[in-house]
Amino acid sequence: MTQAALIVAHGQPSDPRPAGAALEALAARVEALMPGWSVGAATLAEEGAIARAVAGRQGGVVFPMFMAGGWFTRVQIPKRLAEAGAVGWTVLEPFGCDPLVHDLCVTLVREAGAEQVILAAHGSFKSPAPSDIAFHVAGRIAAETGAEVAAGFIDQEPQLMSLTGRGGICLPFFAAEGGHVNDDIPEALGAAGFTGRILPPVGLDARVPGIVAAAIARGVPVCAGACRWAR
Repeated sequence: MTQAALIVAHGQPSDPRPAGAALEALAARVEALMPGWSVGAATLAEEGAIARAVAGRQGGVVFPMFMAGGWFTRVQIPKRLAEAGAVGWTVLEPFGCDPLVHDLCVTLVREAGAEQVILAAHGSFKSPAPSDIAFHVAGRIAAETGAEVAAGFIDQEPQLMSLTGRGGICLPFFAAEGGHVNDDIPEALGAAGFTGRILPPVGLDARVPGIVAAAIARGVPVCAGACRWAR
């Protein structure tokens, strides 16, 4: 019997189809690693995408391609599933909470050979969960590579533009490309006088489909309480 999984991401509200197509390509790569599974994809930004993805499926697991747990994973995705009349679906821990993703961030910095690192993350003025995970990852990178690491954010302090006088690399702690990665991060780093290299977002690494497949197979439900990476 084929098991069902659905990868859900936020998407790009201003132009939802390219992000939707990119997520569908990721789902196809994940499915190729998972015999006996059917893996679909949908973004919240694309109208009706979740309803179309779950139509005719009798339950399964939803893998949030988000960097932290919070309102989207605990409230918005279940709400969209309910609106689609979907039953029997379990929302899993999101991508950014996976220790294998944190391992990958350490590996990417090692491969870059940088002595200075900026971990660029979204952050939130409403919830500490996104920054808790980013600070956890930044701490791991520093401890395991010996690099000087600073976490900077788009939506909270310390903001990226405040991280002045730095070179090395910037690793975007994001699941995909989009306005934040392509526009906001370079603009903020430019204002800070950053002289280094901006890496692709961690979610685009070639090892990510294997990480997502392993997470789906483990089936760990999204945390209902405080972020386990809280400082």
